[in-house]
Amino acid sequence: MTTEPASRSGFWSRLIALTRKEVRQLLRDRANLALGIALPALLILLFGYGISMDLANARVAVVLIDASPLAQDVTAGLRLSPYLTPVDVRTQREAEQLLAAHAVQAIVTVPGDFSRALAAGQGQVQLILHGTDAATARILQGYVGGALAQWAAHRADRGRAPGGADAGGRTVGRIAVEPRLWFNAANTSTWYLVPGLIVLIMTLVGAFLTSMVMAREWERGTLEALFVTPVKPLEILLAKLIPYFVVGMLGFTMCLAAARWLFAVPMMGSLALVVLSSVLYMLVALGVGLLISAITKNQFVGSQVALVTSFLPALMLSGFLFDLNNVPLMVRVVGHLLPATHFLELIKTLMLAGNVWPIVLKNMALLAGYAVVLLGAARLATRKRLD
Repeated sequence: MTTEPASRSGFWSRLIALTRKEVRQLLRDRANLALGIALPALLILLFGYGISMDLANARVAVVLIDASPLAQDVTAGLRLSPYLTPVDVRTQREAEQLLAAHAVQAIVTVPGDFSRALAAGQGQVQLILHGTDAATARILQGYVGGALAQWAAHRADRGRAPGGADAGGRTVGRIAVEPRLWFNAANTSTWYLVPGLIVLIMTLVGAFLTSMVMAREWERGTLEALFVTPVKPLEILLAKLIPYFVVGMLGFTMCLAAARWLFAVPMMGSLALVVLSSVLYMLVALGVGLLISAITKNQFVGSQVALVTSFLPALMLSGFLFDLNNVPLMVRVVGHLLPATHFLELIKTLMLAGNVWPIVLKNMALLAGYAVVLLGAARLATRKRLD
Protein backbone atom coordinates (compact mmCIF):
# COMPACT_ATOMS: atom_id res chain seq x y z
CA MET A 1 0.00 0.00 0.00
CA THR A 2 2.89 2.40 0.71
CA THR A 3 5.12 1.38 -2.20
CA GLU A 4 3.64 3.78 -4.77
CA PRO A 5 3.71 6.92 -2.54
CA ALA A 6 7.24 6.09 -1.45
CA SER A 7 8.28 5.63 -5.07
CA ARG A 8 6.78 8.98 -6.02
CA SER A 9 8.48 10.64 -3.08
CA GLY A 10 11.78 9.09 -4.12
CA PHE A 11 11.31 10.27 -7.70
CA TRP A 12 10.81 13.88 -6.66
CA SER A 13 13.61 13.89 -4.13
CA ARG A 14 16.04 12.42 -6.65
CA LEU A 15 14.88 14.82 -9.37
CA ILE A 16 15.29 17.85 -7.09
CA ALA A 17 18.75 16.73 -6.03
CA LEU A 18 19.86 16.11 -9.62
CA THR A 19 18.39 19.41 -10.78
CA ARG A 20 20.22 21.25 -8.00
CA LYS A 21 23.44 19.60 -9.14
CA GLU A 22 22.85 20.66 -12.77
CA VAL A 23 22.07 24.24 -11.76
CA ARG A 24 25.31 24.44 -9.79
CA GLN A 25 27.21 22.96 -12.70
CA LEU A 26 25.64 25.49 -15.08
CA LEU A 27 26.51 28.40 -12.78
CA ARG A 28 30.11 27.20 -12.45
CA ASP A 29 30.50 26.80 -16.22
CA ARG A 30 30.73 30.49 -17.06
CA ALA A 31 31.36 29.88 -20.76
CA ASN A 32 28.02 28.11 -21.21
CA LEU A 33 26.28 30.66 -19.01
CA ALA A 34 27.67 33.50 -21.11
CA LEU A 35 26.64 31.66 -24.27
CA GLY A 36 23.13 31.26 -22.92
CA ILE A 37 22.62 34.81 -21.60
CA ALA A 38 25.23 37.23 -22.97
CA LEU A 39 25.14 35.95 -26.57
CA PRO A 40 21.34 36.36 -26.91
CA ALA A 41 21.67 39.96 -25.70
CA LEU A 42 24.42 40.55 -28.26
CA LEU A 43 22.36 38.99 -31.05
CA ILE A 44 19.37 41.14 -30.15
CA LEU A 45 21.43 44.31 -30.53
CA LEU A 46 23.19 43.05 -33.67
CA PHE A 47 20.08 41.97 -35.54
CA GLY A 48 17.94 44.81 -34.25
CA TYR A 49 20.30 47.72 -34.86
CA GLY A 50 23.20 46.46 -36.96
CA ILE A 51 21.47 44.36 -39.63
CA SER A 52 18.83 45.75 -41.94
CA MET A 53 17.38 44.63 -45.24
CA ASP A 54 16.06 48.11 -45.93
CA LEU A 55 17.69 50.57 -48.30
CA ALA A 56 18.28 54.14 -47.14
CA ASN A 57 20.20 57.11 -48.54
CA ALA A 58 21.11 55.25 -51.73
CA ARG A 59 23.34 57.49 -53.88
CA VAL A 60 21.97 57.93 -57.40
CA ALA A 61 23.88 59.84 -60.10
CA VAL A 62 21.59 62.16 -62.12
CA VAL A 63 22.69 63.08 -65.64
CA LEU A 64 20.58 65.81 -67.30
CA ILE A 65 21.41 65.72 -70.99
CA ASP A 66 18.16 67.62 -71.41
CA ALA A 67 18.61 70.47 -68.92
CA SER A 68 15.18 72.01 -69.51
CA PRO A 69 13.02 73.09 -66.54
CA LEU A 70 10.70 70.15 -67.27
CA ALA A 71 13.54 67.65 -67.02
CA GLN A 72 14.72 69.25 -63.77
CA ASP A 73 11.17 69.05 -62.43
CA VAL A 74 11.10 65.31 -63.17
CA THR A 75 14.33 64.57 -61.31
CA ALA A 76 13.29 66.80 -58.42
CA GLY A 77 11.04 63.94 -57.35
CA LEU A 78 14.12 61.88 -56.59
CA ARG A 79 15.22 64.48 -54.04
CA LEU A 80 11.96 64.15 -52.17
CA SER A 81 12.40 60.41 -51.62
CA PRO A 82 13.65 59.53 -48.11
CA TYR A 83 15.47 56.53 -49.60
CA LEU A 84 17.49 58.27 -52.32
CA THR A 85 20.38 60.74 -52.34
CA PRO A 86 20.72 62.24 -55.86
CA VAL A 87 24.20 63.25 -57.02
CA ASP A 88 24.30 65.74 -59.91
CA VAL A 89 26.78 64.65 -62.60
CA ARG A 90 27.62 66.56 -65.74
CA THR A 91 28.39 63.75 -68.17
CA GLN A 92 27.38 60.14 -68.69
CA ARG A 93 31.02 59.05 -68.66
CA GLU A 94 31.59 60.60 -65.24
CA ALA A 95 28.47 58.87 -63.91
CA GLU A 96 29.65 55.50 -65.26
CA GLN A 97 33.01 55.95 -63.55
CA LEU A 98 31.25 56.63 -60.25
CA LEU A 99 29.08 53.53 -60.72
CA ALA A 100 32.10 51.35 -61.53
CA ALA A 101 33.82 52.61 -58.37
CA HIS A 102 30.60 51.92 -56.41
CA ALA A 103 30.51 55.58 -55.39
CA VAL A 104 26.88 55.55 -56.57
CA GLN A 105 24.45 52.65 -56.81
CA ALA A 106 22.52 53.77 -59.89
CA ILE A 107 22.44 56.29 -62.73
CA VAL A 108 19.35 58.16 -63.86
CA THR A 109 19.87 59.68 -67.31
CA VAL A 110 17.42 62.15 -68.86
CA PRO A 111 18.03 62.03 -72.66
CA GLY A 112 18.35 65.12 -74.82
CA ASP A 113 14.94 64.69 -76.51
CA PHE A 114 13.08 64.09 -73.23
CA SER A 115 10.93 67.27 -73.29
CA ARG A 116 9.82 66.69 -76.87
CA ALA A 117 9.09 63.01 -76.28
CA LEU A 118 7.20 63.78 -73.07
CA ALA A 119 4.96 66.23 -74.92
CA ALA A 120 4.09 63.36 -77.26
CA GLY A 121 3.32 61.10 -74.28
CA GLN A 122 6.42 58.92 -74.75
CA GLY A 123 8.86 60.41 -72.26
CA GLN A 124 11.49 57.96 -71.01
CA VAL A 125 14.47 58.10 -68.70
CA GLN A 126 17.26 55.55 -68.45
CA LEU A 127 18.05 53.79 -65.18
CA ILE A 128 21.35 51.93 -64.85
CA LEU A 129 21.79 49.82 -61.71
CA HIS A 130 24.86 48.32 -60.06
CA GLY A 131 23.99 44.63 -60.40
CA THR A 132 26.57 43.02 -58.11
CA ASP A 133 23.87 42.93 -55.43
CA ALA A 134 20.74 41.87 -57.26
CA ALA A 135 18.44 42.25 -54.25
CA THR A 136 19.56 45.84 -53.59
CA ALA A 137 19.28 46.64 -57.30
CA ARG A 138 15.66 45.46 -57.38
CA ILE A 139 14.79 47.52 -54.31
CA LEU A 140 16.48 50.59 -55.75
CA GLN A 141 14.67 50.10 -59.07
CA GLY A 142 11.37 50.19 -57.22
CA TYR A 143 12.30 53.36 -55.31
CA VAL A 144 13.40 55.24 -58.43
CA GLY A 145 10.41 54.03 -60.43
CA GLY A 146 8.08 55.04 -57.61
CA ALA A 147 9.58 58.54 -57.40
CA LEU A 148 9.18 59.10 -61.14
CA ALA A 149 5.69 57.63 -61.17
CA GLN A 150 4.69 59.93 -58.31
CA TRP A 151 5.84 62.94 -60.33
CA ALA A 152 3.75 61.78 -63.31
CA ALA A 153 0.69 61.36 -61.07
CA HIS A 154 1.12 64.87 -59.66
CA ARG A 155 1.48 66.24 -63.19
CA ALA A 156 -1.74 64.53 -64.22
CA ASP A 157 -3.51 65.89 -61.13
CA ARG A 158 -2.49 69.41 -62.14
CA GLY A 159 -4.36 68.90 -65.40
CA ARG A 160 -1.34 68.57 -67.63
CA ALA A 161 -0.77 65.86 -70.18
CA PRO A 162 0.12 62.54 -68.60
CA GLY A 163 3.61 61.37 -69.20
CA GLY A 164 6.80 60.13 -67.63
CA ALA A 165 8.09 56.64 -67.29
CA ASP A 166 8.61 54.04 -64.61
CA ALA A 167 11.88 52.24 -63.93
CA GLY A 168 11.18 49.76 -66.70
CA GLY A 169 10.78 52.45 -69.34
CA ARG A 170 6.98 52.08 -69.56
CA THR A 171 4.89 55.22 -69.94
CA VAL A 172 3.15 56.25 -66.74
CA GLY A 173 -0.42 57.31 -67.32
CA ARG A 174 -3.17 58.66 -65.11
CA ILE A 175 -3.59 55.49 -63.06
CA ALA A 176 -1.84 55.90 -59.71
CA VAL A 177 -1.05 52.95 -57.46
CA GLU A 178 -1.54 53.56 -53.74
CA PRO A 179 0.29 50.76 -51.89
CA ARG A 180 -0.78 49.53 -48.48
CA LEU A 181 1.59 47.25 -46.58
CA TRP A 182 -0.25 44.81 -44.36
CA PHE A 183 1.35 43.18 -41.29
CA ASN A 184 4.33 45.57 -41.40
CA ALA A 185 2.94 49.07 -41.21
CA ALA A 186 6.36 50.55 -40.40
CA ASN A 187 7.79 49.07 -43.63
CA THR A 188 10.97 48.00 -41.84
CA SER A 189 12.92 44.75 -41.95
CA THR A 190 13.37 44.91 -38.17
CA TRP A 191 9.80 43.70 -37.71
CA TYR A 192 10.71 40.78 -39.95
CA LEU A 193 14.06 39.99 -38.32
CA VAL A 194 13.17 40.13 -34.63
CA PRO A 195 10.68 37.20 -34.66
CA GLY A 196 13.30 35.17 -36.53
CA LEU A 197 15.83 36.14 -33.89
CA ILE A 198 13.65 34.47 -31.26
CA VAL A 199 13.91 31.24 -33.25
CA LEU A 200 17.69 31.48 -33.53
CA ILE A 201 18.28 32.22 -29.84
CA MET A 202 16.02 29.42 -28.65
CA THR A 203 17.71 27.01 -31.08
CA LEU A 204 21.13 28.12 -29.90
CA VAL A 205 20.37 27.67 -26.21
CA GLY A 206 18.18 24.60 -26.54
CA ALA A 207 20.10 22.52 -29.06
CA PHE A 208 23.67 23.84 -29.02
CA LEU A 209 24.20 24.08 -25.25
CA THR A 210 22.38 20.87 -24.32
CA SER A 211 24.25 18.95 -27.03
CA MET A 212 27.24 19.00 -24.64
CA VAL A 213 25.69 18.31 -21.23
CA MET A 214 25.39 14.51 -21.45
CA ALA A 215 28.65 14.28 -23.40
CA ARG A 216 30.42 16.21 -20.65
CA GLU A 217 29.21 13.66 -18.08
CA TRP A 218 30.51 10.81 -20.24
CA GLU A 219 33.88 12.47 -20.72
CA ARG A 220 34.34 13.22 -17.02
CA GLY A 221 33.11 9.80 -15.90
CA THR A 222 30.46 11.21 -13.57
CA LEU A 223 27.70 9.21 -15.27
CA GLU A 224 29.37 6.02 -14.13
CA ALA A 225 28.95 7.17 -10.54
CA LEU A 226 25.27 7.89 -11.18
CA PHE A 227 24.76 4.41 -12.65
CA VAL A 228 25.33 2.73 -9.28
CA THR A 229 22.62 4.87 -7.64
CA PRO A 230 18.83 4.37 -7.76
CA VAL A 231 18.58 7.31 -10.19
CA LYS A 232 16.61 6.42 -13.33
CA PRO A 233 17.42 7.59 -16.89
CA LEU A 234 14.24 9.67 -17.02
CA GLU A 235 15.29 11.53 -13.89
CA ILE A 236 18.76 12.22 -15.33
CA LEU A 237 17.17 13.52 -18.52
CA LEU A 238 14.67 15.77 -16.74
CA ALA A 239 17.34 17.17 -14.42
CA LYS A 240 19.45 18.17 -17.39
CA LEU A 241 16.46 19.58 -19.25
CA ILE A 242 15.06 21.87 -16.53
CA PRO A 243 17.99 24.35 -16.08
CA TYR A 244 18.49 24.83 -19.81
CA PHE A 245 14.77 25.20 -20.31
CA VAL A 246 14.85 28.10 -17.84
CA VAL A 247 17.87 29.66 -19.60
CA GLY A 248 16.18 29.28 -22.99
CA MET A 249 12.97 30.89 -21.78
CA LEU A 250 15.05 33.69 -20.26
CA GLY A 251 16.50 34.33 -23.73
CA PHE A 252 12.99 34.28 -25.16
CA THR A 253 11.85 36.82 -22.55
CA MET A 254 14.77 39.09 -23.44
CA CYS A 255 13.85 38.90 -27.13
CA LEU A 256 10.19 39.60 -26.42
CA ALA A 257 11.05 42.60 -24.24
CA ALA A 258 13.46 43.95 -26.88
CA ALA A 259 10.87 43.45 -29.61
CA ARG A 260 8.31 45.44 -27.65
CA TRP A 261 10.33 48.22 -26.06
CA LEU A 262 13.44 48.58 -28.23
CA PHE A 263 12.11 47.92 -31.73
CA ALA A 264 8.36 48.59 -31.30
CA VAL A 265 7.38 45.31 -32.96
CA PRO A 266 3.61 44.90 -32.45
CA MET A 267 1.94 41.98 -30.73
CA MET A 268 -1.15 41.48 -32.87
CA GLY A 269 -1.96 38.00 -31.57
CA SER A 270 -2.35 36.44 -28.16
CA LEU A 271 0.67 36.71 -25.85
CA ALA A 272 -0.37 33.45 -24.22
CA LEU A 273 -0.19 31.67 -27.58
CA VAL A 274 3.24 33.18 -28.24
CA VAL A 275 4.49 31.88 -24.88
CA LEU A 276 2.89 28.45 -25.36
CA SER A 277 4.35 28.03 -28.85
CA SER A 278 7.76 29.08 -27.53
CA VAL A 279 7.55 26.51 -24.74
CA LEU A 280 6.78 23.81 -27.33
CA TYR A 281 9.71 24.85 -29.52
CA MET A 282 12.02 25.05 -26.49
CA LEU A 283 11.15 21.42 -25.73
CA VAL A 284 11.87 20.53 -29.37
CA ALA A 285 15.28 22.23 -29.26
CA LEU A 286 16.14 20.60 -25.94
CA GLY A 287 15.14 17.21 -27.34
CA VAL A 288 17.48 17.72 -30.30
CA GLY A 289 20.38 18.72 -28.07
CA LEU A 290 19.91 15.93 -25.53
CA LEU A 291 19.56 13.32 -28.27
CA ILE A 292 22.78 14.49 -29.94
CA SER A 293 24.61 14.58 -26.60
CA ALA A 294 23.47 11.09 -25.59
CA ILE A 295 24.51 9.59 -28.95
CA THR A 296 27.85 11.32 -29.55
CA LYS A 297 29.19 11.20 -25.94
CA ASN A 298 31.78 13.82 -26.94
CA GLN A 299 31.44 17.56 -26.32
CA PHE A 300 33.28 18.72 -29.43
CA VAL A 301 31.49 16.30 -31.75
CA GLY A 302 28.15 17.06 -30.12
CA SER A 303 28.57 20.80 -30.52
CA GLN A 304 29.53 20.46 -34.19
CA VAL A 305 26.64 18.11 -34.95
CA ALA A 306 24.23 20.49 -33.22
CA LEU A 307 25.60 23.43 -35.19
CA VAL A 308 25.18 21.62 -38.52
CA THR A 309 21.83 19.98 -37.83
CA SER A 310 19.99 22.69 -35.88
CA PHE A 311 21.44 26.21 -35.75
CA LEU A 312 22.62 26.56 -39.36
CA PRO A 313 19.43 25.04 -40.84
CA ALA A 314 17.36 27.36 -38.61
CA LEU A 315 19.35 30.29 -39.97
CA MET A 316 19.47 29.32 -43.65
CA LEU A 317 16.53 27.01 -44.40
CA SER A 318 13.69 28.10 -42.12
CA GLY A 319 12.62 31.12 -44.16
CA PHE A 320 14.44 33.53 -41.85
CA LEU A 321 16.74 34.87 -44.56
CA PHE A 322 15.25 33.40 -47.75
CA ASP A 323 11.66 32.89 -48.83
CA LEU A 324 11.20 29.13 -49.18
CA ASN A 325 8.90 29.69 -52.14
CA ASN A 326 11.89 30.94 -54.14
CA VAL A 327 14.27 28.01 -53.53
CA PRO A 328 14.58 24.68 -55.38
CA LEU A 329 12.04 21.99 -54.57
CA MET A 330 14.45 19.74 -52.61
CA VAL A 331 15.62 22.63 -50.47
CA ARG A 332 12.00 23.62 -49.87
CA VAL A 333 11.14 20.07 -48.77
CA VAL A 334 14.09 19.99 -46.35
CA GLY A 335 13.11 23.41 -45.02
CA HIS A 336 9.55 22.29 -44.28
CA LEU A 337 10.87 19.27 -42.39
CA LEU A 338 12.63 21.53 -39.89
CA PRO A 339 10.81 22.40 -36.64
CA ALA A 340 12.32 25.90 -36.84
CA THR A 341 10.40 26.59 -40.06
CA HIS A 342 7.05 25.93 -38.41
CA PHE A 343 7.94 27.89 -35.28
CA LEU A 344 9.10 30.85 -37.38
CA GLU A 345 5.85 30.88 -39.36
CA LEU A 346 3.91 30.62 -36.11
CA ILE A 347 5.74 33.36 -34.21
CA LYS A 348 5.69 35.81 -37.14
CA THR A 349 1.98 35.20 -37.68
CA LEU A 350 1.13 35.72 -34.02
CA MET A 351 3.25 38.86 -33.66
CA LEU A 352 2.53 40.58 -36.97
CA ALA A 353 -0.79 39.23 -38.25
CA GLY A 354 -2.71 38.00 -35.20
CA ASN A 355 -4.45 34.76 -34.24
CA VAL A 356 -4.77 33.17 -37.67
CA TRP A 357 -6.12 29.90 -36.33
CA PRO A 358 -5.43 27.56 -39.29
CA ILE A 359 -1.74 28.50 -39.14
CA VAL A 360 -1.63 28.51 -35.33
CA LEU A 361 -3.27 25.12 -34.84
CA LYS A 362 -1.33 23.41 -37.63
CA ASN A 363 2.10 24.58 -36.49
CA MET A 364 1.47 24.07 -32.78
CA ALA A 365 0.36 20.50 -33.48
CA LEU A 366 3.52 19.89 -35.51
CA LEU A 367 5.74 21.34 -32.77
CA ALA A 368 4.02 19.19 -30.14
CA GLY A 369 4.62 16.12 -32.31
CA TYR A 370 8.28 17.00 -32.81
CA ALA A 371 8.69 17.51 -29.05
CA VAL A 372 7.19 14.12 -28.19
CA VAL A 373 9.29 12.27 -30.79
CA LEU A 374 12.60 13.98 -30.00
CA LEU A 375 12.29 13.83 -26.21
CA GLY A 376 11.20 10.20 -26.49
CA ALA A 377 14.23 9.42 -28.65
CA ALA A 378 16.48 11.21 -26.15
CA ARG A 379 14.98 9.09 -23.36
CA LEU A 380 15.67 5.88 -25.29
CA ALA A 381 19.26 6.98 -26.00
CA THR A 382 19.88 7.71 -22.29
CA ARG A 383 20.61 4.36 -20.68
CA LYS A 384 22.30 3.33 -17.47
CA ARG A 385 24.74 1.14 -19.32
CA LEU A 386 28.40 1.27 -20.31
CA ASP A 387 29.08 0.35 -23.91
